[in-house]
Amino acid sequence: MSNRYAIILAAGKGTRMKSKLYKVLHKVAGKSMVEHVLAQVAQTLPKEIITVVGHGADAVKAQLKERSSYVLQEEQLGTGHAVLQTRALLDDKNGETLVISGDTPLLTAQTLKNLFEHHVKNHASVTVLTAKTEDPTGYGRIIRNDSGEIERIVEQKDATALEAKVQEINTGVYIFNNELLFNALSQLNTNNAHGEYYLTDVIEILKKHGKKVAAFQISSFKEFLGVNDRIALAEANSLMRERINHSHMMNSVTLLDPASTYIEADVEIGSDTIIEGNVNLKGQTKIGSNVFIGSDSEIVDSILEDDTRVIRSVIEGSVLRKGADAGPFAHLRPKSELGKNAHVGNFVEVKAATLGEGVKAGHLTYVGDAEIGREVNLGAGVIFVNYDGKNKLKAKIDDYAFIGSNSDIVAPIYIGKNAVVAAGSTVNQNVPEDALALGRARQVVKKGYARRYNHYRKSK
Repeated sequence: MSNRYAIILAAGKGTRMKSKLYKVLHKVAGKSMVEHVLAQVAQTLPKEIITVVGHGADAVKAQLKERSSYVLQEEQLGTGHAVLQTRALLDDKNGETLVISGDTPLLTAQTLKNLFEHHVKNHASVTVLTAKTEDPTGYGRIIRNDSGEIERIVEQKDATALEAKVQEINTGVYIFNNELLFNALSQLNTNNAHGEYYLTDVIEILKKHGKKVAAFQISSFKEFLGVNDRIALAEANSLMRERINHSHMMNSVTLLDPASTYIEADVEIGSDTIIEGNVNLKGQTKIGSNVFIGSDSEIVDSILEDDTRVIRSVIEGSVLRKGADAGPFAHLRPKSELGKNAHVGNFVEVKAATLGEGVKAGHLTYVGDAEIGREVNLGAGVIFVNYDGKNKLKAKIDDYAFIGSNSDIVAPIYIGKNAVVAAGSTVNQNVPEDALALGRARQVVKKGYARRYNHYRKSK
């Protein structure tokens, strides 16, 4: 296999997006478009990937980091001019160079691999990835001769009435013999409707020099979809969602309503997991096997181990160990962990806290900045008072403790093993092992008072 290189074109501003955000940084299934492109290109094993940046260069570099080299196109003078900016890095290289746009997030690595294979098999100087569509408006047309060979590529504004009717279009993805590419780039001019240096003109230049031009037609136009406005962005998201959901279902995941299930690109899901409708799975979420996720749940950047259950709950940056369950209507905020077989139920909120194996917090409880041992019971309405107005303070509750309903646990505090906090207590001092802590106000009973009170109310 000859040396492979790749150029990702990501310098255009994308004015039709009407956005402050640089076009290729708009997200599809949770990842920027240019990240999708880079991930697929990387699977073709190029020796180097070079991204051409312009508007928003620093933001693109921040996304791709060291996964790519970069060159700057200070003026956007066309695709040919963009590729020419890579000359200092590629001009002396032998091999084949892939050129691809950074706003085509649906192209797959398999298509790019097939394109390389077709290029090598046909001993071509350049191979163009093409597609057929009933509505070619806006795309460059593939013009073939009587033998079916590509003669040239004509941009929409430069096309004659007859050429405009051609339905085979240029996807903007090419593989070039690297040496021939840079020789041809030096011959480009701006004699066209846009006054730009067209990369497509390289095809005609190579053809005039007797070089072989090949084409590889993509099987599905949907895979090529370029994103130039918010309508296309929505379509790309829809198509990517279908692709991702199909892949998970083929890998033994049950989606009860795929059309309403949103799963981002980096989410991992184990076999025999069941996911109901209206579920959102985002970020770097990893879900084990035999998990159940009920409708209206959202899980972001979290780990759910095998046999866990989430019902109508929000899980953010947290971990559920094997057999743990959350919900309905629970909220796990970042840095929270439910231990093996732990349970948090109705309207329980957990933040930056570790709940040990078998911990139960059934309802109406807030647990913040806490370390809770195994088999601890938190009654209804328990509040961890963790903030003094300046600092977040930590509470530690040891194994097998029992915290009665409607208790306030004022941090910093330690409650020992097997200790009991009586219901309705405010506890702000450490509780020793096996001790009972009561922090209630003394109950006062005033006999006959209710009769006088009720008489007053009736007189009103």
